[in-house]
Amino acid sequence: MNMYSYELKAYRSFTLIWTAALVALAAFMLSMFPTFTHDAESFKSLLRSMPESVLHAVGIQIESITSLLGFYSYTFMYVTLCGAIQAMTLGVSIISREWRDKTADFLLTKPVARSSILTAKLLAACTLLVLTNLIYLCAASTLALLVSAASFDLTVLLLVSVTLFFVQIIFFSLGMLLAVLAPKIRAVLSISLGVVFGFFLIGILGASTGADKLRILTPFKYYDAAYIVRHAGYEVSYLWMGLVVAVTSIIVSYIVFMRRDVDLV
Repeated sequence: MNMYSYELKAYRSFTLIWTAALVALAAFMLSMFPTFTHDAESFKSLLRSMPESVLHAVGIQIESITSLLGFYSYTFMYVTLCGAIQAMTLGVSIISREWRDKTADFLLTKPVARSSILTAKLLAACTLLVLTNLIYLCAASTLALLVSAASFDLTVLLLVSVTLFFVQIIFFSLGMLLAVLAPKIRAVLSISLGVVFGFFLIGILGASTGADKLRILTPFKYYDAAYIVRHAGYEVSYLWMGLVVAVTSIIVSYIVFMRRDVDLV
C-alpha cells in the first residue's frame, strides 16, 4: 500500500497536466463545431473536392461530419493520440524509473516480492488512467451538450469516449513491456512518441490505402469511432484483440521482471 501511494503521489502532477491537456484539446475541437454547422453544405462541398484517400486517412465521413457525433468521432482521433502518448510515457517511466535513478538494487533487496512491486506500480498507473478518463468523460459530455443546438445520443458519445481508456490501457501495457525489456531507457518521452506515432502512421496508411490487414497492427484502429456512431456498439473481435494485446504484454512483463538481474550501483 505504501508503494502504491508513493507512485500515485509521484505521478500526480504528470496526470493532472495530461488530463488538462486532453480536456483543453476536446474543448478546442468542439468549440469549432458551431462554425462548421453554420454553413454545412459549403463545408461538405469543400470536403468532396478532396481526394477520398485523404478523407479516409483522417477519418472524415462527409455525410455525418456536420452532426455532433460525426464531428466528435473525427476530432476524437487526436484526443486518442494524445491519450496514447500519456499512457505510453507512464508505462515506460513508472517501470524504468528505478533503473534511471539507480534505486533498483535498493528497492529489490527489500523484503517485498518482485510481483508485489510490479503490481503496486500497475495498480497505481491504472488508477491514474481511470481518473484521467473520468474527468475527460465528464468534460467531453458537458462540452458536447453546450455546443450542440440539436439533440444527440449521449450514450453513443460516451461509448466513443470510453475507447480512450481502452487505447490507453493497451499503450500502457506496451510501455510497461518495453520498460522491462530495456529498463535503462533515459529518453522516455522520445521513445514513447516514436512508438505511438509509428502505430498512428500505420493506421493512417491502412485507412488511406484500404488495407484492412494493417488494422490489426495498430491499436488506434481497434475502436473505430465512425463504426460506433453508426452501430451504437463496438466490434467484438477487436475488443478481444485489444484485451489479448494488453493482457499478454502485462503477463510477459511480469515474467521478464521476475527473472531480470539487477546491477548493483
